[in-house]
Amino acid sequence: MFSVSEIELFYRNKVNPADRHKILSPENAYDVFLQMWDMNKIGMVEQCYMMMVDQSHNCLGVSHIATGGIAVCLIDPRVVFATALRVNSSAIFLAHNHPSENLKPSKADDCMTENIVKAGKMLGIQVMDHLIISPHNFYSYAKECRYVN
Repeated sequence: MFSVSEIELFYRNKVNPADRHKILSPENAYDVFLQMWDMNKIGMVEQCYMMMVDQSHNCLGVSHIATGGIAVCLIDPRVVFATALRVNSSAIFLAHNHPSENLKPSKADDCMTENIVKAGKMLGIQVMDHLIISPHNFYSYAKECRYVN
């Protein structure tokens, strides 16, 4: 005889659909991310968050994905898409910070973004944008027409 664990997946959004924030631009996404960010850490370590949206671009929620060090934050695509799939997200926005407040993407940022976009295409989940944020401004891959959309 052997034991097998039963896996049960569930998701319940407690926010009324009429009250969900619509994300129509990188500026909208930045405002939501900044509201959710741990401002005590934004100048200390790199962190990554993701926002999931439905087909109408209504925000389903924001999730903290990873915390790194001063100059790097490793993002596991499995965590990103497990989260997105769990909430039936049609699309996602990614955001991470640079504690230095230099908003220029690194080669590692570019590579990670490209890989996440490719994985999203395979799963039918669009990566709408990847933002690099600071408390005062942000960089948008979508605005720069790089890798996303």
